[in-house]
Amino acid sequence: MKLKKVLALALAATMTLSLVACGGGNADTNTDTPAADTSTDAPADNANDSTDAPAANADDSADAAAPAEGVPSYSQVNVGTDYTDLTATIKWLHHKTDRAEDGTIDAMIADFNKVYPNITVEPEAITDYHEDSLLRLSSGDWGDIMFIPAVDKSELATYFQPLDTLDNMAKEINFADAWQFDGISYGVPYMANAQGVVYNKAVFEAAGVTELPKTPDEFIAALQAIKDNTDAIPLYTNYAAGWTMGAWDAYIGVVSNGDDTYMNQKFAHAADPFKDNGDGTGAYALYKILFDAVANGLIEDDYTTTDWEGCKGMINRGEIGTMVLGSWAFAQMVEAGDHGDDIGYMPFPMSVNGTQYALAGGDFNFAINVNSSDENKTAAMVFIKWMTEESGWCYNEGGYTVDKNGKNPDMYAAFDGCTVLADQPALAGEETMLNDINAESELSFNAGGNTKVQRIVEAAATGSETFDDIMADWTAAWNDAQEELGIEVK
Repeated sequence: MKLKKVLALALAATMTLSLVACGGGNADTNTDTPAADTSTDAPADNANDSTDAPAANADDSADAAAPAEGVPSYSQVNVGTDYTDLTATIKWLHHKTDRAEDGTIDAMIADFNKVYPNITVEPEAITDYHEDSLLRLSSGDWGDIMFIPAVDKSELATYFQPLDTLDNMAKEINFADAWQFDGISYGVPYMANAQGVVYNKAVFEAAGVTELPKTPDEFIAALQAIKDNTDAIPLYTNYAAGWTMGAWDAYIGVVSNGDDTYMNQKFAHAADPFKDNGDGTGAYALYKILFDAVANGLIEDDYTTTDWEGCKGMINRGEIGTMVLGSWAFAQMVEAGDHGDDIGYMPFPMSVNGTQYALAGGDFNFAINVNSSDENKTAAMVFIKWMTEESGWCYNEGGYTVDKNGKNPDMYAAFDGCTVLADQPALAGEETMLNDINAESELSFNAGGNTKVQRIVEAAATGSETFDDIMADWTAAWNDAQEELGIEVK
């Protein structure tokens, strides 16, 4: 089992996670999604007014949360006024090669230096971030700030500086518990995502699709209308990129069943998580959308030759109707050509008892090297908080707001009427259970399991196996893993 776990983490290092953002061909692999925001029906400016975790027994004293003597906690830093005379040079390891190349990163650092002129930030963009960041992490050669790669939560304190108590952090940011362990937060999302579908509004109009689909049947009908009435590819799978296929995993919980406790508290215990509910809900109905789209010829002509970079311009020009990707992809599609106004983002087409649900959660998380000097830890803390509160990066990327006082872009207008939730954290004592069963079953949901989704495309295209055969195989692997790990089946 330990070997499988190591292999699964290595696999996760090669691709996305589904709440993900991609700069250099990788998306976020964090499987521990944040605590629920149940207070809103749409991603409004104050969509996360409640804290991300229960505040019982919270210590309101920021001093009690100081992560180390001589280093301020996240909540103790007042951006723009504190530490403006601090002198330090800090290195930041990240995956956003696109924003390094277009000057966005350098521009934000220049703005930061207008307030903190003596803190030098040296960014390093890595293309194959998941694999390389894990190697750098193990060697200790990575600098002062990085985006947390696929590590076990139990190992967070080994590598990263505690930022604050979870209770204090949840008052400052949304999705504070994505990388927490034993009530301590180790990460801050650089942005957050809602999970839906990128689409071309002009293609929908030309196809005669006047209302956004809300169920799997309506979505397949919309794809068929695009095929019948336009020259656009109805659904672009992005099969060849690999990591992009893992985006489908993001919809297993909240989106497919409306339950914000399912993904991190119930999924690992489920006896038959891939059964057909018969009402267009659940994981079966989710992945059946992809199978049916392929089987009905509603995808690209040759799925083996899809082009991730090229598809951005294609959807911008109206050559693609839809792509299943997190909201992080929206800005990239808008910027890919002259028709950015045609790009839209809609909720995923599933409904539970007539209600559509959307999942929101943090993307890659900033973290600080536990072995950095106190001066560099302080400078890193200041930089991370400035990036969260002042840089505007999350908003400009089309991100769901991380800052409690932030706002959401207009692109989320289509989510009006949806119930927006975030996954509740795992129960105490079960923090690594989903990671463990993912590894033992080798299915790796939200953790690099792109090959299992590619299998659906291959089966539907070639007729090599039925969809029910695949679901039965997944169920057997899941049940075997439960037995091997001694997980209670409920």
